[in-house]
Amino acid sequence: MKKIGIASDHGGYNLKEEIKKHLQDEYEIVDFGTDSLDSVDYPDYGVKVAEAVMKGEVEEGILCCGTGIGISLAANKVPGVRCAVVSDTFSAKMSKAHNNANMISLGERVVGRGLALEIIDAWISTEFEGDRHQRRVDKITEIEKKYSK
Repeated sequence: MKKIGIASDHGGYNLKEEIKKHLQDEYEIVDFGTDSLDSVDYPDYGVKVAEAVMKGEVEEGILCCGTGIGISLAANKVPGVRCAVVSDTFSAKMSKAHNNANMISLGERVVGRGLALEIIDAWISTEFEGDRHQRRVDKITEIEKKYSK
């Protein structure tokens, strides 16, 4: 069973809970918080899932905040993480198929529950196409290495 990490700040908490319910029967979900609507700082939660992805503790990660932007920025600071902010199913599919995104981020204030679940399903079910896209992902990794010194 695929293991997926999930986290949110307070602005994405309700959406995170909906996504967990939606996925729990088919995937092992590891919830990295937050556990309430109390105000918290999104970087603290984005980095938890990103580190778990980097270490191989989970295969993929899903993040939620108000817009999906802030929490993804924090996650993308972790080496090896490619977290895409998406608001539609086409972008979700392409983030995996062409960019091998190992994390996805959604905004609770941007997408509704129904669309969010469609986005998640589209992303999870898409496979990385490799080939010419691998060359491009490798270039992203080289940029990351260059500036991580």
